[in-house]
Amino acid sequence: MTSETPPRQHRRRKPKFGDTRQLFARLREALAAGTASLPDIAELLAQELPADACVIYVARPGEVLELAATYGLNVSAVGHTRLRLGEGIVGMVAASGDALNLPDAQNHPRYVYRAELGEEAFASTLAMPVKRAGRILGVIAMMSREARVFAPVEVEVVATVAMLLAEILARAGATNLSEEGFSARLPRRYAGHVLSSGIARGKILPYGASPPIAKLLTDDPAAELARLEKAVETANKSLDGLITSTLPGGSAPRDVLDAYRMVTQSAGWLTQVRQAIGDGLTAETAVDKVAQNLRERMRRIADPYLREKLADIEDMIGRLMVALGGMAPKPERAGGMILLVRRLGPADLLDWHARGIAGVAIEEASASGHAAILARALGLPALAVERGAVEAAQEGDDALLDAEGATLILRPEPEVLQVYDRALAARSVRAAALSAYRDLPAITRDGTAMSLMLNVGLALELDQLERTGADGIGLYRTEIAALAAGGIPDVAGQAAEYGRVMDRAGGRPVMFRTLDLGADKLLPGEASGGEENPAMGWRSLRVGLDRPAILRRQLRALLLGAQGRPLSVMFPMVATVEEFRAARDLLEAEAARIRPVPERLEAGTMLEVPALLFQLPGLLAEADFVSVGTNDLMQFLFAADRGTPELAERYDTLSSPVLEMLERLVAACNEAGVPLSVCGEAAGRPMDALVFAAMGVRTLSMSGNAILPVKALLVEADLNELRPVLRELRRSGAAGGSIREPLTAWAREHNLPV
Repeated sequence: MTSETPPRQHRRRKPKFGDTRQLFARLREALAAGTASLPDIAELLAQELPADACVIYVARPGEVLELAATYGLNVSAVGHTRLRLGEGIVGMVAASGDALNLPDAQNHPRYVYRAELGEEAFASTLAMPVKRAGRILGVIAMMSREARVFAPVEVEVVATVAMLLAEILARAGATNLSEEGFSARLPRRYAGHVLSSGIARGKILPYGASPPIAKLLTDDPAAELARLEKAVETANKSLDGLITSTLPGGSAPRDVLDAYRMVTQSAGWLTQVRQAIGDGLTAETAVDKVAQNLRERMRRIADPYLREKLADIEDMIGRLMVALGGMAPKPERAGGMILLVRRLGPADLLDWHARGIAGVAIEEASASGHAAILARALGLPALAVERGAVEAAQEGDDALLDAEGATLILRPEPEVLQVYDRALAARSVRAAALSAYRDLPAITRDGTAMSLMLNVGLALELDQLERTGADGIGLYRTEIAALAAGGIPDVAGQAAEYGRVMDRAGGRPVMFRTLDLGADKLLPGEASGGEENPAMGWRSLRVGLDRPAILRRQLRALLLGAQGRPLSVMFPMVATVEEFRAARDLLEAEAARIRPVPERLEAGTMLEVPALLFQLPGLLAEADFVSVGTNDLMQFLFAADRGTPELAERYDTLSSPVLEMLERLVAACNEAGVPLSVCGEAAGRPMDALVFAAMGVRTLSMSGNAILPVKALLVEADLNELRPVLRELRRSGAAGGSIREPLTAWAREHNLPV
């Protein structure tokens, strides 16, 4: 076709599955005969779909896209029209790796006009990236004179053709089309948010992106369906083996895997795979196609728990691809490597951890998802990173996973490596020095005895009691196991869990917090109520009081699990004395029915809602103990959502409002004889802990990795020396209300380990 020949007018019709099979059959024949040229593909695709034009761009060295074939536009532009990566709609698709479906392309802000193409008459554009093994090899774009959005079935057909085109381009090295696509050897930084804190350096191990598929189309769908069913059986057996194997930490990981299996064995996505095989795709091509569709769906879903379900399904898809031979099996050992994946289910995380990974970066993950829960329990540095990292990485690349600074660095510069190497060496020396404090009592130089407790939520984390020398568990988050298991266990299941926790504590105190669900912690299948401010909405004790059957079952389980041992129960999100009294009445009603009765039964409250500060006389007359929940209290006190990054460093616990509040609370609790503790992130920051101790707090509860740093500072500090300094800094209002900087400077001057 010459540039003067007008494109053939097509009947406006929606492609049916018969059309798809015909298109794939023609492509299969052309591939087999070796006659599948790029112009042929462009013409064939435009003929089979209701489109007036088709263009194919290929990647060239220097991050340039070159027009390689066209149907319906000026053929003379082939080989002459070029776009830089990110330039125009086609360049934008190549840069992002995402398709664009635009009804009015020429009015898009990124549209770039190329006079030699002759595309003035075309309104709508569907641009699809051509990818192979994580590399962008080109872009294929369909155009229509009619302003419309291409239908989902059309998008799927073009996506499948793009997979075929990727193979053609990759094999066309001899014709100098494209061999490796856009190079990504330069250093790349990816921001994210922390799932589990820590720093790791190692070789990158990208996993989950399927390697090139040897055979994409089939003329024997029945044989491919048989291959699929055999692969499903193999994948299920591998999962069964993982679930029945001996796992650390009791039943919690197994509960997670059982919930995972319920999701992955859902028939819906397998039906889609079977349908794609019926259209003429091989089994691995069909599975890969469904996986791509899932990725697109996940990008549009805001609910983290629905995203978690889809992540579990894609985990199973990876197992299928291995069974089909469409993905390399996991290496037997991955010691010291940093795993980089799009999504990660709980089964895979435990599997990878057993293979020795040093850390994990996940493109699609939530802080309350299965993978994050288990990463924290395993003490594995984990980061949720922005999209694009998997495709930019190559196996063996150097990488830095900073799950404290919330950054993943691929191929870091030598000077950056040196900085992190020094930091890691310093951390190693610091860790060795801190280990000397493990068996020391937390007593300050002036003789003040402190109690340092753990915040935990899974049986896996209980090893930290011995590892850190903690005095007990100041906060056992009972909802974490429920979130991990995908639902609240029955009374017997809960009682068994609570009993195991008390057994592992070995007589050390355990403070069980009742279910703190709602806001950002929804059970799978529970939709958000659409509240504008869920953190201040229907959550925690409010749910328990409105649904007393759930709360009573948990209280009954706690009493049964105690088996006559001392039991401490703590209620979260209490806003009024009446709410606390109602919850305590339920506890006492259940206690009257259970035998043996606890040796000692205590009911306490989290102090997270500022309103309780104005009800202290009534509260302290009712509560056996009070624990300040600094995470929620800070966000309510300063009206600052703790999940908003822009507000993360704006308000400080070592500022006048917080310190004055805490001073009054300590005095009130001392007068009433009610034990007071402080828990949360602030309790685990050494300088904050030191100030709390100087103000009269004697119990602090924190994450396991904070125990030794806090203990080291407390043991080396003299509170009698600190108090006058603290008073003077508070009186002068130094640092705009926060005393952190001048107090840290004072501590360093006195050679304290800050």
